[in-house]
Amino acid sequence: MVPWQPSASLPILRRRAQFLADIRAFFAERDVMEVDTPLMSSFGVTDLHLENFRTEDGRFLQTSPEYAMKRLLAAGSGDIYQLSHVFRKDETSKRHNAEFTLLEWYRLGWNDRALMDEVAQLCRQLAGRPDLKSESLSYVQAFSLANLPDPHTSSLALLQQVAAERLACETERWRRDDCLDGLMAVVVEPLLPPDQLTFVTLYPASQAALARQEAYGGVHLARRFELYWQGMELANGYWELTDAAEQRSRFEADNEQRRLLGRQAAAQDARLLAAMQAGLPDCAGVALGVDRLLMIIAGEKRISDVLPFDADRA
Repeated sequence: MVPWQPSASLPILRRRAQFLADIRAFFAERDVMEVDTPLMSSFGVTDLHLENFRTEDGRFLQTSPEYAMKRLLAAGSGDIYQLSHVFRKDETSKRHNAEFTLLEWYRLGWNDRALMDEVAQLCRQLAGRPDLKSESLSYVQAFSLANLPDPHTSSLALLQQVAAERLACETERWRRDDCLDGLMAVVVEPLLPPDQLTFVTLYPASQAALARQEAYGGVHLARRFELYWQGMELANGYWELTDAAEQRSRFEADNEQRRLLGRQAAAQDARLLAAMQAGLPDCAGVALGVDRLLMIIAGEKRISDVLPFDADRA
C-alpha cells in the first residue's frame, strides 16, 4: 500500500462520478429537490445501534441527515433528497468504513410500499438492469424461510434457546431484540436470494425506530423495510412517524435502554421534536448506502475499492 494514493482505481473513481451524476438525474427527472444539511449538529442520536463521533467543542458528526431533513420537510420543502457524507463508530471491514456516502430521500403523501417501488426503480436504472427482479417478504416470512420461530409471538426463552443453538453462543442475558438481530444477521440474511432485490418489511414494533406502527392480527408492527441485494443490506426505509409525543417517548425508551446497558444517555434532538410538533407532513423516507450499491454494480468486493480514500488512507 502506498498511503498517498487513492483506495479506488481511477476507472472506478470515474465510474463513481458518473454514478453520483446518474443519481442526481434520477431525482431531477422526478422534480425532487436536492438539499445540503450540516455534517455537524448540536445533537446526536439515541439509537442503541449507532454512536456519533464528537468534536472537541461537543458537537456531533451526523450518522444520517434524517433529523435535519425532517426539519426542512416541516418547513414546507416538499420532496427532497440528499447525498451526504455520514460518520458512524463501527468496525472497519470490507463492508464498513467510518465515513461513507448516504443517499436519503423523502416523498410526501407516500407510504413505505410506494417508496419501495421507487427504490427498486433507482437500483434498476443505476445497474442498467431493467429486468432486475424484486420481491417483498415480511419479517415473519423471512424467519419462516429460515425455519425459525415466529419473531413476533414466540417467548423470549424460546428465542434465546434458538439463538444459542443457531449462533453457537451464550444467550441467557440477551434481550428479545438481541436474539432477533443476531438471527437476522447470521441465519436469515445469508438465505435471501442474492440475484434479486429483496425487501424485508413489517419489523417488530420494538424495532420501529422512527417508523409508524400498525396492528396486524392483534400484533403491532413497524411500517419499516430494509433492502438486501447480493448478501448486503443496502437501505432502511420508513413510513415516517409524525407524532412528536410518540417520538419523544421513543427517545426516552432508547436512553433507558442505554442506561441499563451501562452506556451514556444521549440528549434528545429538541429541534427535531419542535419541527414535528409544528407539523411533519405525512411522508415516507429511506436511506441507501451509495458505496455498497456501487460495490455491487461495479463487481467490487471491498468498500475501500470504491472510495477515493478509505479510513486507512484518509
